[in-house]
Amino acid sequence: MKPESLDLTDYNPSEDLAAAETMPARWYTDSQFLALEAEKIFYRTWQPVGRLDDVMRVGDFFSCEVLDQPLVIVRNHDGALRAFYNVCPHRAAIVAEGRGNRKSLQCKYHGWTYDLDGKLLRAPEFEGVKNWDKESVCLQPVLVEAWGPWVFVNLDATAAPMSAVYGAIHAEITSAGFNLDQMRLVERRDYLIDCNWKVYVDNYLEGYHLPIAHPGLFRELDYDQYRVDTFQHYSKQYAPIREVAPGDARDRRYVRSGEGEEDALYYWIFPNVMLNVYLDNTSINIIIPVGHDKTLTVFEWYFESPGTGAGWESMQQIIAFSDEIQQ
Repeated sequence: MKPESLDLTDYNPSEDLAAAETMPARWYTDSQFLALEAEKIFYRTWQPVGRLDDVMRVGDFFSCEVLDQPLVIVRNHDGALRAFYNVCPHRAAIVAEGRGNRKSLQCKYHGWTYDLDGKLLRAPEFEGVKNWDKESVCLQPVLVEAWGPWVFVNLDATAAPMSAVYGAIHAEITSAGFNLDQMRLVERRDYLIDCNWKVYVDNYLEGYHLPIAHPGLFRELDYDQYRVDTFQHYSKQYAPIREVAPGDARDRRYVRSGEGEEDALYYWIFPNVMLNVYLDNTSINIIIPVGHDKTLTVFEWYFESPGTGAGWESMQQIIAFSDEIQQ
């Protein structure tokens, strides 16, 4: 059965929240749905694939994937970011592996060599071959943009620029005084979870489970003020830190003023990116399906000025606290 032929008529979402229902169980458990989601969702949305720090110089590159699609990101000789399918059009071997710095990209099978704009430079022993045009052979390009400290790609050549999706978020983060573009990676942790990727997203998007499932986190938040605002491409969660009452600081991991909006900004961007933005650090959570019943959750923490001493200790406590919630 082709993904396009799957029957989706058993779900009719209601705009009335009080009458809303969850998606049918088979949308989570049927392995065919992941192929449909790849084609209709993941290949058509902006996906974070790496860090801007890894492609700062001319010739810097790294290989990556969007689900099962192999890609290579490179900084060309004009200083622009370029992205290509990591596939030589001759026999489909890769042209880049890992990360590094090169003046060109070379197929690992027959040695076909491409410049940093994807144009074929050399095809060994092809002199005299008819019915092909060297000038028309090139690596297949992919849309790529830098946003904050990250590199994003979109496999849909007709996709709108990132500003159409992330523009309002970036403007809000900047106007609130958060220096997102200046933050640098401090730590990454990966969690492989036995669930469908939508189950993880469903869990992230609701705070109903906090009092029972996360008592430590519940102590930190003003639960009565928790809410979620929805927009076309993303949602924003309000989970203000509670003010510290006299005598309970010893039981609190975050000691803040209770200014709410100034404390943190939380976003979920369709379909699989979460941003948690604080004055001194930002974390990005990327939800990647590796099967219909298995999900890779990537956590990365960024600091504007990691420093040492008390600042570093505070950062390690934040990471440990997040790890505890994940476990």
